[in-house]
Amino acid sequence: MSNATNEPLGPVLTVGQRIQFLRERRGMTREVLAGLVGKSTSWLKQVETGRLQQNPRLPILLQLAEALRVRDLSELTGDQSMPVRMFTGPGHPALEDVRAAINSTSLVPAGAVQPLTTLRARLDAAWRVRHSSPDHRTALGELLPDLLRDVQLAAAMYRDADRRQALALLTETYGLAQMFLAYQPAQDLLWRVTDRALTAAQESEDPLALTCAVWFLAQAHRDTGDFDAAREVNQQGMAAIQSRLDDAGVELLAMWGALSFELAFTSARLGQTGDAWLHWDEAARIAERLPAAYYQPWTSFSRVIMDAHAVTVAVELHQGGESARQADNALSAPIPSRPRRGRHLIEVARAHHLQRDHAAVLGTLELAQQVAPDTIKYNGYARRLTLELTEGPASLRSQAHALADRIGLLV
Repeated sequence: MSNATNEPLGPVLTVGQRIQFLRERRGMTREVLAGLVGKSTSWLKQVETGRLQQNPRLPILLQLAEALRVRDLSELTGDQSMPVRMFTGPGHPALEDVRAAINSTSLVPAGAVQPLTTLRARLDAAWRVRHSSPDHRTALGELLPDLLRDVQLAAAMYRDADRRQALALLTETYGLAQMFLAYQPAQDLLWRVTDRALTAAQESEDPLALTCAVWFLAQAHRDTGDFDAAREVNQQGMAAIQSRLDDAGVELLAMWGALSFELAFTSARLGQTGDAWLHWDEAARIAERLPAAYYQPWTSFSRVIMDAHAVTVAVELHQGGESARQADNALSAPIPSRPRRGRHLIEVARAHHLQRDHAAVLGTLELAQQVAPDTIKYNGYARRLTLELTEGPASLRSQAHALADRIGLLV
């Protein structure tokens, strides 16, 4: 492949050649890209070399587009123009208000600064809203702009110990903003808040704030396919707090567990079975040291989440039988957060998809839509599975089209 520039691909390349070019430009091996879309390395080689008689179908093209981080399907097909964001989530109506608030930091800050106790109470309330609301993005969209402005102002105007406390609050607020921004067409904004969060956490000198920033930053790296960066920042965050574990409080211990699971998740995305389950085991041991009713609001880390995490690891490893077994164990897990419960149900649907149980996939996605409509509406996996079902078994197409309409795929 002679074209090594970042210029648009010419019309003469086949779909397979385009996929190979884009994959190599991102520094991905065939093994990694194939794993991201749930296919074998030999299948991807046949696609890239033109040995398959037909090009990949639309649902697979969408998965490839997301994995390769291209913005328009024409970069893969050469003859279609279909924004990938249609299948990864729309922009929320409050997105521009949140953007304006994040960008509102001033070189000469001025205004009335709220007490830190007030800001802490508002942030706690925002987390509760996020976990309890079926339309959690809409609820956060109403709260975040003012909260972001007020916490950013406090971090700029307080001094000494109060400033460090305000910076810790700002780190957490940026994490909440990242949850609002996830799966929306706002990658520039998402990276801005992750970078700012890490800087604020370092300046706060608060180990809990640091682990919060690291957890969110690792997620951002992994979601863009930069697994090495995700693993490195994750390990650095764990190293920064390791010496404190013997006398760590519940919150810091939970963050160690959450970061342990993130290593499991990243290993699973890379197809590293042994490492994935090893890190999951470490996270599970930490979870058992937490109070039974404890639930970490940033990461959802807790005892109750570990079964759901096991489903995710098995699905990412494409272990069909194991993912189905874990899904059966965890389907009724009493996860207290509605969006996290909705996401878990989407992972269960992915497990059923590995087993080619189309009816179970559709039923689970419908349940996810009832539990947390805002979650499924913006989740790329759910949107792709739904789209695939609209072209699936004839007996399910009408029902799948109705679900696609409810989550905004047919708009």
